[in-house]
Amino acid sequence: MKEKQEHTSPCWTRVTLLSSLCLLLLGALGISALGHLTKGHKNSTLILTKGNTIRNCSCPVDIRDCDYSLANLMCSCQSVLPFAMEQTSYHGHLTIWFTDPSTLGHLLRFTLVQDLKLSLCGSNALPTEYLAICGLKRLRINAKAKHPSQEQSLLIHNRREGGSLSRGWQACLFISFLDVALFNRDSSLKSYSIDNISGLASDFPDLPHVKTFPTPSNRSCVVTVIY
Repeated sequence: MKEKQEHTSPCWTRVTLLSSLCLLLLGALGISALGHLTKGHKNSTLILTKGNTIRNCSCPVDIRDCDYSLANLMCSCQSVLPFAMEQTSYHGHLTIWFTDPSTLGHLLRFTLVQDLKLSLCGSNALPTEYLAICGLKRLRINAKAKHPSQEQSLLIHNRREGGSLSRGWQACLFISFLDVALFNRDSSLKSYSIDNISGLASDFPDLPHVKTFPTPSNRSCVVTVIY
């Protein structure tokens, strides 16, 4: 008696092959999406402030400005003491929501950050007060309560810091002074820069904290005023 031989239909073989290819493609897309999500989670930092309360958050996605409830729901956040935020470096994107300029000044003083977004989440007028920031390349601001949907962006510089970020907060070759009163206006962001500053305290005696600012010794720096 002859044994029966099972034959696989060519059409069925093609369907199986296509199904396998689809599964491989979906798996690759899933891995790619997970990689992008993890990368965003690693490099995106959101700091929430209300008065003297500070919460440091790591967010996998962008959160709508000043939506504190959504940020607490979507992000991994922890409350921190003000002194714990000093002398910090941010190599990725940093967003800060604030209502009080004094808390904002405490957060940014002596801080190295290249890509910064500041969102004003209060409606009170802000006084003329300068924030000192190290290594700033790109700035975005949004005064949601005062000027809805009018986010502004400003490129400070695109030059290399000569490794100042990797050497830590003590070396700062690019220094930006930002006047927080600019949040009261709906005019465009402006800035001017001065190169080859060797005596920060003597050249800018009226700016705050210049005597204690961490400028490198025997090196000239670039000072940018944003207004």
